[in-house]
Amino acid sequence: MNFPYRLLPRFVSLLIISIAALVSLSGAQEPLPNHLTKRVVGDYGFWSKSQTPPYGAAQIPYHKLTHINHAGVTFDAYGNLSVPDGFMEPALNHHAHAAGVKVLLLLGGDFSGLQASGNVQTLVDNIAAFEKQHGYDGVDVDWEFPDPKNPADRKFLVTLMAELRKSNPKYVLSIDAPPWAGPGYDLNHLKVSLDYINIMMYDCAGPWTAYGQLNSPIFWDSKDPAPWECQPGGSVHHAANIFLPQVPGKKLNMGTPFYGYHYKNITEEFGLCPNAATTPDGACDGAVDSGNYGTDFKPLVNQRGWQTFYDPVAMVPYMLRANGGRGYITYDDAFSTYFRVFYADWERGLGGTFMWSLDADYDGHSQDLMDAMYNASLGGR
Repeated sequence: MNFPYRLLPRFVSLLIISIAALVSLSGAQEPLPNHLTKRVVGDYGFWSKSQTPPYGAAQIPYHKLTHINHAGVTFDAYGNLSVPDGFMEPALNHHAHAAGVKVLLLLGGDFSGLQASGNVQTLVDNIAAFEKQHGYDGVDVDWEFPDPKNPADRKFLVTLMAELRKSNPKYVLSIDAPPWAGPGYDLNHLKVSLDYINIMMYDCAGPWTAYGQLNSPIFWDSKDPAPWECQPGGSVHHAANIFLPQVPGKKLNMGTPFYGYHYKNITEEFGLCPNAATTPDGACDGAVDSGNYGTDFKPLVNQRGWQTFYDPVAMVPYMLRANGGRGYITYDDAFSTYFRVFYADWERGLGGTFMWSLDADYDGHSQDLMDAMYNASLGGR
């Protein structure tokens, strides 16, 4: 694919502006491995070992990461952990620690049930025992999301994270927070217990939208006819504006997706799905499929009847059928991943970035988006 040179002037201007930020922010947080001064956090789901191609501990580029969130364990209303078959992977923690990389337990579960039962301490104790037995370094809590209209939800998450912090002051603690659910998170109190917050700046597109949105805009394109499907916080720029007034930049990681969405029945960016007028929820529903970059979208870039374009405002790519037929794909490539990470780290001064998920970039041989993410985190090397 040809480099989009028409976007170069904007990129160069940001590069120049960012020199001061690079100088002032490097060394502003805890020492990190792999020559990095910004966090590079990778989400890794245990199920990816059974995908095609398989992706497991042997495929993870530890030398390009600072932290790994190991996903798959859940909890019930009584604080009991549920560990699925195939989750345990001793080689993951062994190789990660050898490279100086910390491994966190990415944990979701029955938050409402736990809140009602009052068994927070049971969950905290079970997590502590599991982490000690298997050599984990902390917890990444994924609650999508506390009800913005329910003060009890906001308070409960603060309590949970405070108890986890109390149980082990050495834990690395984080949460995953979508920007459009910002009011559901009591950021002012959460930041006391947390090492950082992962901003989930993706999933603006999907079966739940009526229009062919961009999955993860870096800047908001005002041509989008349905901003309510992604706002507030519908771009990296806007998401940073929501979190930065409340949380120090060094405690924030911006998300970048290694996946995208294929709208099967529209022919243009921001097109309206024809079936949205008849679906029960007024959305595209079954006319949209998700796909991974490495296996699903990379082989289509300017091939097999597809043509790649760039939104000149949002700074992300999308694909259309070269013959004008039905089909629209929103995704991220190496260029947009590099630019997103560089902008978040060095222009906005965040402490790092994270991705969902490591396996989605893998084509059996290379990991282009991971390479771009690492290089941008180094400050443009």
